[in-house]
Amino acid sequence: MTESSSANSARTEKAILLIRILVGWVFLSEGIQKFLFPESLGVGRFLKIGMPWPHVSAPFVGGVEIVCGTLILLGLATRLAAVPLLAVIAVALYSTKIVAIAKLGFWGTLHEARTDVSMLLALLFLLLVGGGSLSLDAALRSRR
Repeated sequence: MTESSSANSARTEKAILLIRILVGWVFLSEGIQKFLFPESLGVGRFLKIGMPWPHVSAPFVGGVEIVCGTLILLGLATRLAAVPLLAVIAVALYSTKIVAIAKLGFWGTLHEARTDVSMLLALLFLLLVGGGSLSLDAALRSRR
């Protein structure tokens, strides 16, 4: 590997780490908040937006966000952890953004959906590339 390609590789790995930190932090913190603030972000919000079985689905989603967000932060089973979060973000986009087009209009909905779409794309990125060399997955692989 040349010096230039080695430097590019190091930058790529740091970039993957930054994406993991972003995605993991957002999902971990949102999952925790579903339990800390159940009326506004957990069961109460799920009731408000019409989610089925909110007393079950809100804690379930919060738990998935906490577990999978932590796994992504650590780079442990990154691709696997991205899959349930893709389901969570797809449901969130549909239930809170797509259905709001009539109320908010096209541009208002795009504005409201920016974080969800960013998380969707970042999750797809991690699904494609995995956790990178600065991950627990890579550390465990190198031990084998």
